[in-house]
Amino acid sequence: MTAIPPRRRKLPIGIQTLRDIREGGYYYVDKTPLIARLVDSGKHYFLSRPRRFGKSLLLDTIACAFECRRELFDAHDGSDGTAPREKLFLADHWDWARPHPVIRLSFAEGRLEKREELERHIRRQLREQAQRLGVALEDPEDIPGSFADLITRAAEAHGRQAVVLVDEYDKPILDNLEAPDIARAMREGLRNLYSVIKGRDADLRFVLLTGVSKFSKVSIFSGLNNLYDLTLDPEYGTVCGYTDEDIDTVFAPELEAAAAEGQPLDREEIRRWYNGYRWGPTSVYNPFDVLLLLRSRQFRAHWFETGTPTFLVEWLKSRGFYTPTLERLIADDELLSAFDVDDIAVEAMLWQTGYLTIQRTEVCDGVREYELGVPNLEVRAALNRALLRAWLPQRPEGRMTDVVRMLRAADTDALRAHFQRLYASIPHDWVRANPIARYEGYYASVFYSHLASLGLDIVPEEVSNPGQCDLVIRHAGRAWVIEFKVIDGEEPTGEAMRQLKAKDYAAKHRGAPGITEVIELGVEFSRAKRQIVGWEVSRFPCRPSGG
Repeated sequence: MTAIPPRRRKLPIGIQTLRDIREGGYYYVDKTPLIARLVDSGKHYFLSRPRRFGKSLLLDTIACAFECRRELFDAHDGSDGTAPREKLFLADHWDWARPHPVIRLSFAEGRLEKREELERHIRRQLREQAQRLGVALEDPEDIPGSFADLITRAAEAHGRQAVVLVDEYDKPILDNLEAPDIARAMREGLRNLYSVIKGRDADLRFVLLTGVSKFSKVSIFSGLNNLYDLTLDPEYGTVCGYTDEDIDTVFAPELEAAAAEGQPLDREEIRRWYNGYRWGPTSVYNPFDVLLLLRSRQFRAHWFETGTPTFLVEWLKSRGFYTPTLERLIADDELLSAFDVDDIAVEAMLWQTGYLTIQRTEVCDGVREYELGVPNLEVRAALNRALLRAWLPQRPEGRMTDVVRMLRAADTDALRAHFQRLYASIPHDWVRANPIARYEGYYASVFYSHLASLGLDIVPEEVSNPGQCDLVIRHAGRAWVIEFKVIDGEEPTGEAMRQLKAKDYAAKHRGAPGITEVIELGVEFSRAKRQIVGWEVSRFPCRPSGG
């Protein structure tokens, strides 16, 4: 059959089933080469990815393959009036003569707030799966016994090992993290369920659990140590999410249509806004962002706006989180896995929920270390906007674009007045009653988050040979090199500028491509006055080396 030329299709926003996508004329990015490799390589897997990254569709595609629904993977010319579709990789790389019984459990929908609700939800799903597979459960009230029966009897009834797929395995815990007692009860209820899997290995052909968090195997899987964690396996870094190649090939008709209709979508801008998530050598886009961008043709925080938990912002606030470190945190494997109800590292929480990603990996004598940072403009601007609302009790005066204009004009006096108004707007009673305003990094966090919420090109704690500069902003051909100091007195000390000069943090920017001026800015905050008291500026015109 000849290849079907690229044409516009429907955007699969919210579509999580392979059948609907393939029969409904939607775009589909073929992940089945990775599925084939996964199934050939082993049988017990775990995968962590942030919300709305395509985990549910991945599980459905695997289920359809094991159920031998070959028609969904083969090419179709549309001669019967249904949508034409291309052949998927798995069509020629799968044993379609050997269907397996598939057991599918999901915790993706709704919110469970009591252990009793969780157990009722599990029992209902086990009954439904048993009915669908034509087997009987001996004691439906016994959750682990019923799950064990379901696996064994499904394998016996169908003459082949069973497949177990669990979607959002951890959601009942994550939904209740702000209520630790409930979260612990949910953890125990889920451990009761998942502990069955290891004991039924002989009856299982394939197992995949997906979710957001990498909960410790000790805390939730109770001995289920045969799960292979795919999360950071470089071979499967793109198993969820779209790559640059996917955007340029699969979605080429949408980009062409946008240009033809006078609403061109700049590829570099798409990349800056939505790319940057990395679990392997190739960075990926959040599929939800891409699809909503192609539909609306507007650059905005599509993913962030559909479910950033208030809990996360309040949780960071309660810990006095120093927001500039969002751009550069260091972690190791143990820290990234330190995620449990009673032990949640900030780095693990932000990485697993998708607000940080791996920027660089370094291995030294067998010790692996990860540099984490914000993945893209969407997350940087939207998360800092949410954090700023938590840092400040009321909305700052003036328009957000005012600061951008000040930076473009390099108006340092107007910029100082703007930030002084910002800090002056914080009521004294709020400061006195709120611990967040007394922690060391509060003033710098407000400064950084205010700028980062505008989507500026910001590099906090930039590493250079002499050390680390607190903040660098690149905007309109200028590099602003900024150092913060918090002082106890009410008079400026000049220490911030002295450090800038002594360390010469600005050196790497003089003559850098596109930079026509370097501005050193030393900012001092008085803890006593709760205000900027020192604001020293040095300017260096320079000739850029190019670009």
